[in-house]
Amino acid sequence: MRRVRIIGIGPGHPDQVTVEAVRAMNEVDYFLVPDKTDGHAGTGELLRAREEICRRHLSSPRPIVTVPDPERDRDDPADYRKAVEDWHEARAAAFEQAMAAHPGDVGFLVWGDPSLYDSTIRVVERVLARGRLAFDYDVVPGVSSLHLLAARHRLVLNDIGTSLTVATGRRLPAEAAAGADNLVVMLDGALRCAALPSPSSWWIWWGANLGSPHESLAAGRLDRVLDEILRVRAETRNASGWVMDTYLMRRLPR
Repeated sequence: MRRVRIIGIGPGHPDQVTVEAVRAMNEVDYFLVPDKTDGHAGTGELLRAREEICRRHLSSPRPIVTVPDPERDRDDPADYRKAVEDWHEARAAAFEQAMAAHPGDVGFLVWGDPSLYDSTIRVVERVLARGRLAFDYDVVPGVSSLHLLAARHRLVLNDIGTSLTVATGRRLPAEAAAGADNLVVMLDGALRCAALPSPSSWWIWWGANLGSPHESLAAGRLDRVLDEILRVRAETRNASGWVMDTYLMRRLPR
């Protein structure tokens, strides 16, 4: 039966691709990659990073088939869940069409780890549920930006006897207001930590474009380091054409 491999490739550096992922990459016939080049800054760089990972790790070249990525409502719609599910359905239709046109085993090269804030597993399951294509699929884990952030800052993500909350930037204000005091924040394009009340009560370990040539880091009490983060973040965006933040915030003892 036709096989689909959902492969975590880490945050972007070829050295952070696992041995298991390399084996899976060499067992497919081609790769499907969503193409967001219609106005999304930095997507060309992300495609080049995938190409470099393939160049480094494939025993022989495999085609990379790009699929135009449907737009979704990113302006905080009233029904956020429906907006995302509609996008997933549109993505499933696009992937199905591409897979029908390109027979053989296919690999999806997923940034970081497929289990963490990525839609590929859900979309592939939707393709299968549509019933037009028959295939089996598996998931190969990868190093996430969360783990790379911890390594770069030499952190243990959870404090002794405490919990760890992982949230998007969109959820940060609500999670902090609800009492979460040890949070990893991902996908925060608006850097919402800058608007938190009482910034002197938080310590932040911040990273941007982790694993890329333009990786940036900063750490300190939020009120003291925020200007530096904003400056370095702007420099990172200018240098690479895109910026992706990941950071740990820990509430300081009163």
